[in-house]
Amino acid sequence: MNYEIQMRVDAVKAMWESIEDGWLNISAYDTAWVALVEDINGSGSPQFPSCLQWIVENQLPDGSWGDRAVFLSYDRLLSTLACVVALRHWNVHPEKSKRGIEFFKENLERLAKEDPANMSVGFEMIFPSLIEMARDLNIEVPDPNTHPILKQIYAMKNEKLKRIPMEVVHKMPTSLLFSLEAMPGLQWDKLLKLQSENGSFLSSPASTAFALMQTKDKNCLRYLNDVVQKFSGAVPNFYSIEFFEQSWAIDRLTRLGISRYFGEKIKESMNFFYKNWKNTGLGWNRYTCDVPDLDDTIMAFRLLRLHGYDISCDVLKHFETDGEFFCMVGQSSEAVTAMFNLFRASQVSFPGEKIMEDAKRFSCEFLTEKRAANQLGDKWVIAKDIAGEIGFSLDLPWYGILPRIETRFYLDQYGGANDVWIAKVLYRLLRVNNEIYLELGKLDYNNCQALHRTEWAAVQEWYSESGLDQFGLDRDRLLVLFFLASSSVFEPERARERLAWVKTSALMEAITSTYNHQRLRSAFVHEFTNATATSLRSSKVNERSPGLVNTLMKTLHDISLSTSTAHYGTLQKMWKKWLLRWESEGDDCEGGAELLANMININAGYFLSRKLQLNPEYQRLVQLTNQLCHRLQSLQNSKEPASSNNSNKTGLSDPEIESKMQELVQLVLLNSSNGIDSNIKKTFLALTKTFYYAAYCDSKTIDTHIAKVLFERVN
Repeated sequence: MNYEIQMRVDAVKAMWESIEDGWLNISAYDTAWVALVEDINGSGSPQFPSCLQWIVENQLPDGSWGDRAVFLSYDRLLSTLACVVALRHWNVHPEKSKRGIEFFKENLERLAKEDPANMSVGFEMIFPSLIEMARDLNIEVPDPNTHPILKQIYAMKNEKLKRIPMEVVHKMPTSLLFSLEAMPGLQWDKLLKLQSENGSFLSSPASTAFALMQTKDKNCLRYLNDVVQKFSGAVPNFYSIEFFEQSWAIDRLTRLGISRYFGEKIKESMNFFYKNWKNTGLGWNRYTCDVPDLDDTIMAFRLLRLHGYDISCDVLKHFETDGEFFCMVGQSSEAVTAMFNLFRASQVSFPGEKIMEDAKRFSCEFLTEKRAANQLGDKWVIAKDIAGEIGFSLDLPWYGILPRIETRFYLDQYGGANDVWIAKVLYRLLRVNNEIYLELGKLDYNNCQALHRTEWAAVQEWYSESGLDQFGLDRDRLLVLFFLASSSVFEPERARERLAWVKTSALMEAITSTYNHQRLRSAFVHEFTNATATSLRSSKVNERSPGLVNTLMKTLHDISLSTSTAHYGTLQKMWKKWLLRWESEGDDCEGGAELLANMININAGYFLSRKLQLNPEYQRLVQLTNQLCHRLQSLQNSKEPASSNNSNKTGLSDPEIESKMQELVQLVLLNSSNGIDSNIKKTFLALTKTFYYAAYCDSKTIDTHIAKVLFERVN
């Protein structure tokens, strides 16, 4: 590992060592609410003077408060008015409140130009409440009865209040607990029974501060004391965020192609998710699971499945009504990214999971319609290229997504520290979106790509020396084979597997295309059998002898020298098993994938014992892989475009392939009760996905991917 990569790996590890319950930036809005709390002992001074001081010290140059880098009117106006209210309430720093209210009045009209998709959570409820607080303090704000924008927002609030069943608000936990500061006519004796274990109301500092002002509840005070201390005198928009932060961070590290550096920490997170898993779903932390949301639930669900945990998809039934899926009960509109995450998770399905099929259908249709209408703005995040992320997943099913292809595209789509999230105000997830991840991803990708290009040069030299161009294998096809192998097994330390993969694929294609009649097949197998017998007796390979048999023998001999598990005799027996089957079955032979997987696994250092090969689960794994790869190869050879470039498709229109892929995914992902190494199993899935990819994508798409993945350096 070079110094630049190691330095950033260490930085990420240090970041994760202190992850605790999450870390996000300070919210001016919530800090203002906490600053409004008066001393519960009745001294008349602020209970949290540090929050008031934070407001004083963090006014932006234009007189506003809010996110420094991104100007979103919802965020700036709400944050600014809240801070002005806090300053005027305590009658301090009149010059700062004056500049703040001037900014407010000058920029109020900008609300009309904002994308409604980016409206902050509960804005139509919270903003009017703040306006009324400002008017009570004689702060000069426009009259909501005459100002057109304020009239519209007040009307939205009144309409929403009509739809809120107050008896439900007081009876059971709902998402409305997140914004109690905007709610009139609350019955606190009932609401305190809905308080979270950590003392908060749905982990919102603003909502909890308002509750403390109304009740002087000691648990509210305990929560706010903890958060103010944690964040050095101020508060974020919500806290804690352990489920949310860890699942999104792992997803980003994975898509950036760098998760392998942090396997131990990721395993800890997976165990944490599994330990705290609830069949009714998760919230963004362990205190909000009484109000579960689809987004946090489905992200954890997908990661747990991919890491081998047995998790039931029945959890989705809590987020579905009449075939439609929702993020939270009572939500008026669905977030694009929530449906995107549902779509991604729904593809990691097992046989017989109807709810997963329904989820895939619904989310695919939702995203396809939004894409066609160019309406991919999101209510939860302002990110660099959400449209690109969604387009990539709609155009290429998960069964056909190879790791390097996904990473190469995501490196262009990931916004790093520039991505900003939306709740009541804008906020930043410092361990999900940062420049260190992006820098490490780019360095690692370019390092791997440089190695792959060196290997490609060596493979071409082997190809020329072996004379494979005389046996029906051209250089362009060889490049495709190398691309498939290096896009799946990309890590520098896995060079042996990669080269065994491409050379085995190349030799198999050369043999099957050249010896394409029964008589020719038999002659080749006879020659191979004699040559292996001779080489085993003499322990030598005739390097000067021409022909495919000798090329095969020499290649196996060279491979056997590179690892202790790839014994020359073992490799010969594996090839002979396939050749004998191919001799009798010809194009109908389904054993090629088994040979390829075995060559990869042996070169990875795994010993394929007889006990393993007699294991019923392993035998089914081999059978499925052989059947799927043979069928997918047939589709590829037919040269009929499998995808027809229809973005509404979610895979190949072959029910048998879909069913067997689901079974294969289940066999590979679920931990074996009989001890089959998960990495051995993953080879079969990785291999099958390359066949799926080649069958699904047309030649133009594959050529584009090759150029981008292998030859286009990331800047």
